[in-house]
Amino acid sequence: MRVCHLGLPVADQDRSLRFYLAHFGFDPDSARRFPDGTVIVRDVEGFDLALHPVSEVGPTPEFLHFGFRLGSAGEVRELRAGVAGAGVPVIEDCDEPGLVSFKCTDPDGHRIEVYWEPS
Repeated sequence: MRVCHLGLPVADQDRSLRFYLAHFGFDPDSARRFPDGTVIVRDVEGFDLALHPVSEVGPTPEFLHFGFRLGSAGEVRELRAGVAGAGVPVIEDCDEPGLVSFKCTDPDGHRIEVYWEPS
């Protein structure tokens, strides 16, 4: 069993959708809007991200985050350089032999971890 779906409250749905399409490999052709206003978009691995519009996104506990595991340390480093170069806040960074990772925040402050660990 694996987790295949995450719902996030977002203040500006179009801004959030552009962010996840640009940086995290979600497919714009998969985006579907539902009657409650939620947009669900899928990545190449079949993970669904549901972006639900709210008037205000409240603060979350500092530890709360979700993550993407990549296939190599180099992929993590490349993505980190890309998001940092686009002005996305990188709030943690680790580059050690057994773990390469970083955390950044999306436009609503949701923390996202990207990591690689040897199997």
